[in-house]
Amino acid sequence: MSAAAPALSGAAYPQAVLFDLDGTLLDSAPDMLAVANRMRADRGLPPMPMTPLRAQVSKGSRAMLGAAFPDVDPVQRDGWVQEFLDLYEAELGLHGAPFDGVEAMLAALEAAGSPWGIVTNKPEYLARKLMPLLGWETRCAVLIGGDTLSVRKPDPLPLTTAAHRIGVEPAHCIYVGDDERDIVAARAAGMPSVVALWGYRLDHDDPLAWQGDAMIESPSELIGAGAWPATR
Repeated sequence: MSAAAPALSGAAYPQAVLFDLDGTLLDSAPDMLAVANRMRADRGLPPMPMTPLRAQVSKGSRAMLGAAFPDVDPVQRDGWVQEFLDLYEAELGLHGAPFDGVEAMLAALEAAGSPWGIVTNKPEYLARKLMPLLGWETRCAVLIGGDTLSVRKPDPLPLTTAAHRIGVEPAHCIYVGDDERDIVAARAAGMPSVVALWGYRLDHDDPLAWQGDAMIESPSELIGAGAWPATR
């Protein structure tokens, strides 16, 4: 755990936990790379390496298209978003997997009676298609996608809506995410937050500046109750 993290509780597991999906629970970068390289091959370009794409996964399809086609006009690339999503649906779950330690962390929450859910900016239909592939369709208590509501993160509404659907006040729920938008949304929702340092970040990102309530290096650290920040 980061020495920069604020004081942690250590008393009990949270009442409920909400997670970002890509870069937090799921290492979906291999799926995204397969999509990008299918699109590049269709345009007569060689495969790209993982590194430039991986950092962009949490930023969404437009950012990933920017990494895959940096020399193409952004307006033209925006017209390829639906193609990207359609190809991603075909590659869904074929290459990626939960990060190491995620399954044990989720099992620990479940054993403690703490429901967990997902709030992602990924389109809801794609996130829902992933659930049975991961064995999470009956375990995930709530799923909010980027198009479920009229707004998405960093707006706090997806987080507060998810908490209320679980039946927990936002202040008694914790949000875990790997992107600054996740932490901004949690703060606006009045929800304690955990910065998932194992996720996807750009070189210039400074997670310490996001001012999350805890900074965690690995999902395995969250297996124990003592690593979770205190709720209000």
